[in-house]
Amino acid sequence: MKTLFACAIAAGTLLVSPAWAQELIFAPGVDGRFSWESYESFGASHRLENQALTIFGPWRGQDQTLAENVFAYFAAATGAKVSYASSENYEQQIVIDTHAGSPPDIAILPQPGLLSDLALKGFLTPLGTETETWLRENYAAGDSWAQLGTYANADGERALYAFPYKAELKSLIWYVPENFEDAGYEVPESMEELKALSQRIVADGATPWCIGLGSGGATGWPATDWVEDILLRTQPPEVYDQWISNAIPFDDPAVVQAIEEFGWFALNKDFVLGGSAAVAASDFRDSPAGLFTSPPQCYMHRQASFIPSFFPKNTRLGLDADFFYFPAYADSGLGTPVLGSGTLVSITRDGMAARAFIDWLKTPIAHELWMAQAGFLTPYKAANTDAYANGELKKQADILMNATTFRFDASDLMPGRIGAGAFWGAMIDFVGGKPAAEVARAVQSAWNELG
Repeated sequence: MKTLFACAIAAGTLLVSPAWAQELIFAPGVDGRFSWESYESFGASHRLENQALTIFGPWRGQDQTLAENVFAYFAAATGAKVSYASSENYEQQIVIDTHAGSPPDIAILPQPGLLSDLALKGFLTPLGTETETWLRENYAAGDSWAQLGTYANADGERALYAFPYKAELKSLIWYVPENFEDAGYEVPESMEELKALSQRIVADGATPWCIGLGSGGATGWPATDWVEDILLRTQPPEVYDQWISNAIPFDDPAVVQAIEEFGWFALNKDFVLGGSAAVAASDFRDSPAGLFTSPPQCYMHRQASFIPSFFPKNTRLGLDADFFYFPAYADSGLGTPVLGSGTLVSITRDGMAARAFIDWLKTPIAHELWMAQAGFLTPYKAANTDAYANGELKKQADILMNATTFRFDASDLMPGRIGAGAFWGAMIDFVGGKPAAEVARAVQSAWNELG
């Protein structure tokens, strides 16, 4: 990791910590929430005394502490010396170090597209058909997760190169239970019921939705999540996959329909706080505020699992605010799809310790140790759900575990100029009044320019 350390130290951005020096936060064998037998069995079969394992990932601050608490158990079980590093510009740093021939043993990234590029250039080690089969059999919606980590090499041969670990959930609608109770509203269980509830709220003289697309230079991205979620509820997942790769054009009727369905919610002046004109002008971090006024300025807000960070201080999840699954259409036959994101673990320098770390991720306790802390979801069916730190995480996990299809955020999988550029801009144009077909054609034109 010489290049990584040299470059990052010069830039003043590297965070490095030896996980093996930490105390174990849960005493082995004591807390019944954890699968200690998997910990003991793993340690007995993976002896790595005095071997070093270097891990590079995206987690900094509190997330780094949570991750290192898990890495400490790998170190204690195996005898390995584990060091974790992160950089503020971790995406660029991993590219620099792999190209320089001095990568870490393990790279953890939240960008499948970046990992796919590293695999294509020969910088990742295949994890093997056994691990691919393991994912399909042991993760809920396992085929989706195995597909997420499968990429082509320089010869066009596809293989599993990335192990999904730590999921994020996006298919959520947030609300205040007291507001629903006072108004006599019930949580909708289908898209048809969600639309009917929206219309009922308007008929009652109130506003159903708070929607904000503002995000500085990234303005527009919250709308892409809406479109992605809707596409998964109106088309088979294969269509979603073809859309991401441009196997079907961005202006395909299926995509245009999904944009128009988003417009059903966002472009009705009576449906959104401030009217449809406020959608693009409202910052996504501020837009949930209308849920918490008295009387409420709006009743629902669709956003990912991270949004409580922007709720009023001391908001109690499950009491002052709660969420429900962004529902599917009752008669679509598409099951219960879930949109999300997450991190993936790859071997960037092959070795016994790196392969042992992938085996570690197959143990229930490697998941349970983070589940019991904060901000962690897993689709691993053998992990004890009683280990989750609170009821809200467990409820989110139920949604993830019951997903018939899981798909990663499409805009993050598309080329940067499309997913983080033209797509964002198109959604602002759409809420500004341009037709869905027109903005979709504009995105496709941008994609055609990529060649």
